[in-house]
Amino acid sequence: MDGGRTIRPRAEWEADRAAYLARVRPWADDRTRRTSRQEKHPVHDFLFEYYSFRPAHLLRWTPGAEVVLEGATPDELGWAGFEPASGGLVLPAVAFPRQRVGYLRWAVDYLDAVGGREPSFGCLGLHEWAMVYRDPAVRHPYVPLRLGRAETDAVVEANPLRCTHYDAFRFFTTDAAPRNRLALSRPTTADHDQPGCIHVTMDLYKFAYKVAPFGPAGLTADAFELAAAARAVDMRASPYDLTGYGFPPIPIETRAGREEYVELQRGLSERAAPIRQRLREVYGRLMTAVSG
Repeated sequence: MDGGRTIRPRAEWEADRAAYLARVRPWADDRTRRTSRQEKHPVHDFLFEYYSFRPAHLLRWTPGAEVVLEGATPDELGWAGFEPASGGLVLPAVAFPRQRVGYLRWAVDYLDAVGGREPSFGCLGLHEWAMVYRDPAVRHPYVPLRLGRAETDAVVEANPLRCTHYDAFRFFTTDAAPRNRLALSRPTTADHDQPGCIHVTMDLYKFAYKVAPFGPAGLTADAFELAAAARAVDMRASPYDLTGYGFPPIPIETRAGREEYVELQRGLSERAAPIRQRLREVYGRLMTAVSG
């Protein structure tokens, strides 16, 4: 330690960086290849289109704030803001943009609110079905519906919609939105998001990259891999036939499928809890450093 800072020997942080790149490079390279070929992927594109962290950014390793990298030089790091310290480089927490303190405060309150709620597992993945209900303009027109149009609509009509996440609800079709138990809105997002929601779990990745490079890259990788796993479950439970992409369906129109979905959703929620707590700690330290 050096005045509250952690010192990482060169061999140690180089190994950490290599391990991180081994985790994320296959995802980044696959996205870059598909983009160059103008190929669509109904599952993986979401991780780079809905979320705005580009492959080049994902490939930039960082130790996070207040970690001294012994022997490091500026050209070895892809991020600006690192300063000389103790024979290496460090990213001071106080360098976090002060104009974003309001975002930090909101995020801390949001993460606390979500983490303090009981998870709910009653949505059964019907949000993707509600996004195509009675509307021929499906979100993935190059992928067929697994049950066909009439049968897909019938699944929505036979099951209550219990979506709690606005950023899923806002894509419901005009006919589907009034069927939801809650009339969700952007201002009430923090009032309804809960840790069982598969989209809330995916969004932890957004919280990780929004403070890059001030959060450790390892945490970003953990959040990214969780988002990828959650997205796979999300789309396997959707009305689309993704068997051609290697994703067997979770048939939520059946009892066995609903039970499988809830079990997978619960497992994702359990994986998300420690990642959410680590993000809360990163955000809290940054808020203290910048506003103190």
